[in-house]
Amino acid sequence: MSKNIIVGVIGAGRIGKIHIENLLRKVPNVKLKIVADVNVDNQLKQWADDMGVPQLITDANEIFTDPEIDAIIIASSTDTHIKFIQDAAIAKKHVFCEKPIDTELKRIRETLKIVKKEGIKLMVGFNRRFDRNFIRVHEAVSSGQIGTPQIIKITSRDPSPPPIEYIKVSGGIFIDMTIHDWDMARYQAKSEVVEVYASGAVLVDPEIGEVGDIDTAVAILKFKNGALGIIDNTRQAVYGYDQRVEVFGSKGCVMADNEATNTVRLYTAECTNIDKIPYFFLERYMESYATELKSFFDCLKNNQDPTPSGEDGLQNVLVAIAAQKSFKENRPVKISEVDI
Repeated sequence: MSKNIIVGVIGAGRIGKIHIENLLRKVPNVKLKIVADVNVDNQLKQWADDMGVPQLITDANEIFTDPEIDAIIIASSTDTHIKFIQDAAIAKKHVFCEKPIDTELKRIRETLKIVKKEGIKLMVGFNRRFDRNFIRVHEAVSSGQIGTPQIIKITSRDPSPPPIEYIKVSGGIFIDMTIHDWDMARYQAKSEVVEVYASGAVLVDPEIGEVGDIDTAVAILKFKNGALGIIDNTRQAVYGYDQRVEVFGSKGCVMADNEATNTVRLYTAECTNIDKIPYFFLERYMESYATELKSFFDCLKNNQDPTPSGEDGLQNVLVAIAAQKSFKENRPVKISEVDI
């Protein structure tokens, strides 16, 4: 591959813009050539001009047919991911795709077969693996510092619910929100989930329940290596974006706590205070988005298989589907029950 990897981006929404800015500002030896979005309005045109985007178009097919483009970043809506990955694979262009690949197992498997057949590299955007705190937890586990992992605990709480219109099409909390936590649990346990028992309730906003979803959930996981996992989620933590990970093992424990917005502590006769934690994911995980893209392009340059892979994307959806079934049937569900 040439020194500079030529890239096209599909999707210039909130996440797409993060990737575009990182490509232009923070990822070396990569050249952004085209950005495609179905909704190119004056506001997006102005943003693209201000950022220095070379070309802004509405037809993504121009990216697939451009012989100069080596790789494609897919940051469009979930329902377009499968088609765009397949089109990119057939065009022999490597792919970084935002999670999830899709919500249906059959379509994911068909797509992964095409990716393998065409010989392209596929990475799925589970950016939390690239957070420096969670990387350090993973290093402590991998090096044996805490012995054999026995319990993985993950707290992931949003500060406020997304719009109801979004929840209607999100696929539900286990697909939309907990998908990151399924991935983090597998990453830290270094093992696959074999069983999940999920429970949930509507404790934040009754309207969320009216459209068929829940806003508060807890899941217990069993891993192939014998470890257990505990995940808790809520759509509303009034104090901010609560993100914590703990791995307990036979020789010790490693924990990643919330990052404060600064290191200042206030001491008075009445109390000791620290400032609030970050309010949302753009503050908490911004650095990880650049790091994951650097990892993707490093893999392309060195002809290595990137992770998280398409198989990781498939496994995370499997766990999500098992969790949905567990919640509906109020019982533990083995992954083998939904892996069909």
